[in-house]
Amino acid sequence: MTATAPALEFSTTLTSNPVPVERRSQVLANPGFGTNFTDHMVTATWTPDGWHDAELRPYAPLALDPATAVLHYAQAIFEGLKAYRRDDGSIWVFRPRANGERMLRSAARMALPELPVESFVEAIELLVRADADWVPSGGETSLYLRPFMFASEVFLGVRPAKQVTFCVIASPAGAYFASGVQPVDIWLSSDYTRAAPGGTGAVKCAGNYAASLVAQQEAIEHGCDQVCFLDAVERKWVEELGGMNLYFVHANGSIVTPELTGSILEGITRDSIITLAADRGYKVDERRISIDEWRDGVASGDITEVFACGTAAVVTPIGRLAWEGGEVSMGAEPGPVTQEIRAALLDVQYGRADDAHGWMHRIA
Repeated sequence: MTATAPALEFSTTLTSNPVPVERRSQVLANPGFGTNFTDHMVTATWTPDGWHDAELRPYAPLALDPATAVLHYAQAIFEGLKAYRRDDGSIWVFRPRANGERMLRSAARMALPELPVESFVEAIELLVRADADWVPSGGETSLYLRPFMFASEVFLGVRPAKQVTFCVIASPAGAYFASGVQPVDIWLSSDYTRAAPGGTGAVKCAGNYAASLVAQQEAIEHGCDQVCFLDAVERKWVEELGGMNLYFVHANGSIVTPELTGSILEGITRDSIITLAADRGYKVDERRISIDEWRDGVASGDITEVFACGTAAVVTPIGRLAWEGGEVSMGAEPGPVTQEIRAALLDVQYGRADDAHGWMHRIA
């Protein structure tokens, strides 16, 4: 398929058995993350003659044959974005076209069909409108949206699948930091790498996350919350965490984030922070930063704050970096720049600040 493929035409079948209002209210009062799902989902099927059977329908299990290609060859990609309810009751989504464009890039790398960005956005709109009552309000709550695409052909052969399924599901999400924003501890992986040149590091494919889990387990065993990966060639350049991009705040007021080398995910939150920081007068550099620069910079006071960013946690302060035989501490409290950037992003998403860059997309 090409990027000029015609947009999908969606049909709608609403559920006859929605979650009872009382149960839904209980979920929204304490939504957690990724454990409860709304009444509907969007699905579509691709075969070599194009996309078809696009519909909004009741949320239900997917029936998969044991020989379904994705179960064997992991030809799968996904996205993550959020819908926010504002104080006036309106519902908005943050930069959905950017997610749709990234899915196009992921699909191209993983030999999957291209889904038109307009259809990606329409699928989001259909689901959020149908399940608007599931969008929580108050605090940092949101409706987390998970579009994904996978090889659904029943075939045990190593080639691009000739049948692919696209799906969007939604899950109400509570504040990532239920008791307030707290710095997290990071373990530096010395045995594992996340991605290599020519690999899939720059795209949002399922296998990237599966490969990071053993390193994440190692981090937890060492009393840390997340793992940091270095580059696969020289094993000295900081790349990203298991699912978040990194930022370094310097004493001179500049902010550095590892440049996109082809093995780092092009985070939409990452890109937004670059813009918001520049709006506030910070000099933002995208360049390679070595692990020695991180450790020595903290020790000397040149690096005053480190934070990570992603859709789920927005902006997460990093309090400690640990490795075999040592550690450095960035402090037990979020730094002022971290807090400023985090607040600026959330204010745009929840409509408390002017959307100068046209990022917010109203749905209801």
